[in-house]
Amino acid sequence: MKTNLKVIIPMLFAVVILSANTFPTQATDWEVPAKYQNMENPQDANAESLKLGKAVYKKHCASCHGKEGLGDGTKAAQLDTPSGDFTTDAFQNQTDGALFYKSKFGRDEMPNYEKKIPYDEDFWHVVNYMRTFE
Repeated sequence: MKTNLKVIIPMLFAVVILSANTFPTQATDWEVPAKYQNMENPQDANAESLKLGKAVYKKHCASCHGKEGLGDGTKAAQLDTPSGDFTTDAFQNQTDGALFYKSKFGRDEMPNYEKKIPYDEDFWHVVNYMRTFE
């Protein structure tokens, strides 16, 4: 049986294009408005802030992002996109404002937490706590 390259090559090209569209977007693809990108964290990363951040993280974030921020929480396997590894340089190199924005407003499978966590200071505490994942 002779292989027809005129049929095979376009099919392979189509598979590659379709596959590329199913891969999850990376943290760098998540547009953060300049207003948030440049925000500074008003909460010092002291013991009290880390304690508060850990409590909020444990309640709202750990089920997807994992206890140690590795993206291996109990719900992570149910997601269509990886929940992210907070120990990576790509994550840790983001500004506090970017992490605040992403944590508060979410996108796609990452929920919006504006109503569940009504105080901005709690998001800032979570940002401080996420900084401990290295």
